[in-house]
Amino acid sequence: MKITYIGHSSFEIKINGKTIIIDPYDPTVFGYDYPQSSADILLLSHNDPETRYIAGVMDYDFMLDTPGEYEISEIFIFGLSTYHDSKEGAELGENTAFLIEDENFSVLHLGSLGHELSQEVLEKIGDVDVLIIPVGGNYVIDAETASKVISSLEPGIVIPMHYWTKDSEYPEKLDKLDKFLEEMGVGKGVTKKDKLELKNISSIPDETKVVVLDPQH
Repeated sequence: MKITYIGHSSFEIKINGKTIIIDPYDPTVFGYDYPQSSADILLLSHNDPETRYIAGVMDYDFMLDTPGEYEISEIFIFGLSTYHDSKEGAELGENTAFLIEDENFSVLHLGSLGHELSQEVLEKIGDVDVLIIPVGGNYVIDAETASKVISSLEPGIVIPMHYWTKDSEYPEKLDKLDKFLEEMGVGKGVTKKDKLELKNISSIPDETKVVVLDPQH
């Protein structure tokens, strides 16, 4: 498995011979390019046009944007119903978290999650090897809530997303990554990579580890 951070909340995941792209962002909103990409499967977590830049992704055979259970080429994808805010969708609507599994690994991308996960959703998720989680606050969970979600899931690896960067012209104020790293107690000791490549289950640490991926935009 290989995970690449494209930028904002968009990722490319290569798993079981297939390429999955999640939440492509609109470059006119964020102020930096979305690299032209190809995928077999396109996943969209919510209805905001800013992260449904379908024109940026070519050749996909499947587009999934609702909760449900899917199997594609021995990849199991579970769309889990959550919310974009802390008021059960009353302000910003629904959000689909995607759990992606093959025979080796499980990856959970939380989309634009706006709340802690319910016990019902936690039971559906089960064990998570890699958790991709928003941390920037404002209209997604902030660093403090993200740390609570991480504690409830106890993943092997955590990859933060959806935070402020110096390249962003995004009009909404997001927190910087440092706030999340401080909350997690890792600071400058965090592991930084261009991509995360996992070859076998021994690649997953026993204790939760934060890995920061450099955006590729």
